[in-house]
Amino acid sequence: MVQKSSRKFGAFKYISFLLFIIIAACAPVSAAPTDALPPPNVTVIAAALPPTLIPTPAATPTIDQLIFPYTIDGLCAHVYQSGDVHIREKLVENELYTTYYIDYPSDGLTITGIMQIPAGDGLFPVIVMNHGYFNRADYYSGDGTDRAAEFLVKRGYITLSSDYRSWGASDIGASLFYSGLTIDVINLLNAIPSISKADASRVGMWGHSMGGGVTIKVLAIDGGRVAPRIETRVKAAVLYSTVSADQADVINRWGMGCFGDIATGEKLYGCNSSDIIPLDLPADLIEAYKYASYNDELLRQISPFYHLDLVTAPVQIHYGAEDGKIFSGTPPEWSKKLYIGLNDLNKDVELFGYDNQTHSFKADEWFAFMERSAQFFDKYVKNMK
Repeated sequence: MVQKSSRKFGAFKYISFLLFIIIAACAPVSAAPTDALPPPNVTVIAAALPPTLIPTPAATPTIDQLIFPYTIDGLCAHVYQSGDVHIREKLVENELYTTYYIDYPSDGLTITGIMQIPAGDGLFPVIVMNHGYFNRADYYSGDGTDRAAEFLVKRGYITLSSDYRSWGASDIGASLFYSGLTIDVINLLNAIPSISKADASRVGMWGHSMGGGVTIKVLAIDGGRVAPRIETRVKAAVLYSTVSADQADVINRWGMGCFGDIATGEKLYGCNSSDIIPLDLPADLIEAYKYASYNDELLRQISPFYHLDLVTAPVQIHYGAEDGKIFSGTPPEWSKKLYIGLNDLNKDVELFGYDNQTHSFKADEWFAFMERSAQFFDKYVKNMK
């Protein structure tokens, strides 16, 4: 009996031991405490702002760069903006011709003028007429060219007389060294194909006084244009009591252009109000104009006299032997200087002087001058080969 009881007790101990091990294995293990970690070392970086753009200052243009658009080379490269000739009003109609009041666009300006067309069916040759200087308050469209235009329209030519910018009812625009007037005339040339009765392949040009200076400048520019390259459209030109083709001569006689208000400038002595220099032009351009007016090298770049090699059209020059004795006249030496310059380059040029005539010819001498002009145009324009 004692032995059986001992076996039972031993079994109980064994079972109790196993239960202890099982319970101990299933109990959660307490984690040993660890040292606290130091706080993280965080650097806060602010969001980057967009970079501030600092513009590179534009280079200040030099005097040469400012004046270049008004030089012969600059005007040869100029992009001319023309359009169609527009008839505003019919002024005269008779059995020989019709006279119209016209306008046309020129580099954003509206330029007025006069057109005369012979009676009959076209196509007719064309003469562009460039008037001389008039006080603007006294000027009416066609002044300075009306008598000669009537002579030529009766000989079978369409005549076109630009008022230029600031004369007549034209818009006002800057003109340095006759550049604006020249641009207006070249844009009129460009508009000729819009005239239904005009033959744009037969075009001549006639210029008196200031208009003669415009004409010789047009001949040099139109003959020297390279963008796009074209043959000159002016087949022959007549200059009548012309201003000098050397801008230095013009400035030495009449001074620089007048600054500011045109009407005020025309009353001043010592400035040439053919040039229009508004005071709202950039200040550096105005200063460059003043500098260039007395700089020999820049005046050579501006003057057609030093670019006569570009002229391809025959030229006929007329002057009065008594011209230039009053301040507003043009000395005969200017016509002779141009003749010599063209002749030295073997250009086709003729020169006629008229005794006892001043700036505007009178009586029989005027008719002789115009008959020579018409015959010259007949040869090189109307009947050109």
